[in-house]
Order: sequence, then C-alpha cells, then structure tokens
Amino acid sequence: MNITSYSREQIAKGISKAKEKQDGPNDHIRLLFAPERINEDNFDRACDIYSRLDMSNYDTVVVVESYDEKLDKKLPMCSNATYSTSLGEVPVNDYMRNEFCDEDDDFFIHDEAFNEDISLFQQLMFLQTISDDFKALGIQIADPDPSIVKEIGYVLEEVLASRSALIVFCCDLDNDRKEEFSRVVEMIEDKNESALMNYLNSGDSHIDGTTAFIAGILVANKWELDLNFLGGEYDDYSGSLLTAYADRQRVVF
Repeated sequence: MNITSYSREQIAKGISKAKEKQDGPNDHIRLLFAPERINEDNFDRACDIYSRLDMSNYDTVVVVESYDEKLDKKLPMCSNATYSTSLGEVPVNDYMRNEFCDEDDDFFIHDEAFNEDISLFQQLMFLQTISDDFKALGIQIADPDPSIVKEIGYVLEEVLASRSALIVFCCDLDNDRKEEFSRVVEMIEDKNESALMNYLNSGDSHIDGTTAFIAGILVANKWELDLNFLGGEYDDYSGSLLTAYADRQRVVF
C-alpha cells in the first residue's frame, strides 16, 4: 500500500508528529530528495522532510523523476492542465512548462511516460496536505545518457535559481545498501561529478531513480550547497538512505 491510499488525516498526523522533533519550518529549503515509492516503510522519513517546509515560500513545485524506459522524447512533461489525486486537483504551471521547452530541445510536452503510478502523485499527496495554494510541474528523465542528466541539471539550476520554486528529486536506496551509500557520499563530498557519471553508466547502481538523484546533486553543487545526511541523525534510521532536504547553506540526508 503506497501513500496514494492514505487519507489527508493520516498524512497530516504523520507530519504533525515529525514537526515535534523540528525547531520550526526552514525558510530556505530549495530541494528535497524524496522516496520514489512512499509506503509504510519510509512514511516517517517522508514526513520528516515535508514537515520542514513553509509552503508560503513557493509558488511552484517541480517534481523530477526517472523513467524506466528510453524514449525519443528524452525529458517529457505531460500535457495536463491539472494533476488529480484523492485530495483534489493541483494546477500545472503551464508557463514554466513552456519555458523549459523553449530553453532546451530535449524538453517536450509529451504524455507517453505519464501514468497514475509515477512518483509525482505520491509527492503531491504530501504537498496537498500542507498547502492548497501552489502549482506543480512533473518532469521525467527518459534517457539515462549522462549528457541528458547534465542537461536537465543545467536547465533546472539556470531557470529556477531565482524563482520561488521547490524541486523534488525522486529516488530510493534501500537501507541495506550502506556500503554503496558510503561510496556515493564520498563522490558527493569530493564533488567528483565524473565519478558520479561513471557510476551512472557502470550498471553498479542499486538506486531507484539514479538519473533523478544525480541531477539533484548537480543542481545542489551548482548552487554551492553543503551536503549532509539525515540518516546520521537517527540511531534507528530506516527507509531510503537518500531521503533529504536542502537549504541555501546545506543539503541534509
């Protein structure tokens, strides 16, 4: 059972519980690294990152996720005017969607990769619980080529640097993969983007949503954010090792 079957009350209760451990909302969060599939195993960690947001700081949330198949339309965005979940409808930021298409030839308004099982809808369930006043835009990475990953990272950081926008990158790494996680952390701390790209190409990654994760790291590096890991704050940490939030000073996993 994933988060789309939860009620608003269930999600609100989880977020309220997570807020009890926080000092208050963080006004400077720019990025989230959220589980690609949110269920009872990682629900508490998802609540943790979403509980830190003050949604009045954002007019748009951009959700970036990987698509399992390679498509000719490498960075598709669906043609919908709204996104619908059990909690209601969220308007699409059509202006921003067109802006991405104008910015780069690999962005397309295209529906082939769009369906009800994508991570976008799971992220919207949290966002709709904490706000009813925002627009959204989902982008899928439908080509694992490193050049495409670099491209979306570049466009996101250029277009959104001065915007009141939150970017959510959807990715998972199982809690049992601590050794792999340590290697990834080392590459991030060394700002070794070449090693990250080689990791993407090697086939050794057990990350679900590798391309989205690396795109997020590229944006964080470009915006000169420090990287720290949330798992280190919990002795009994469970759920995806990549769950994170990022403010102007640092990214916390």
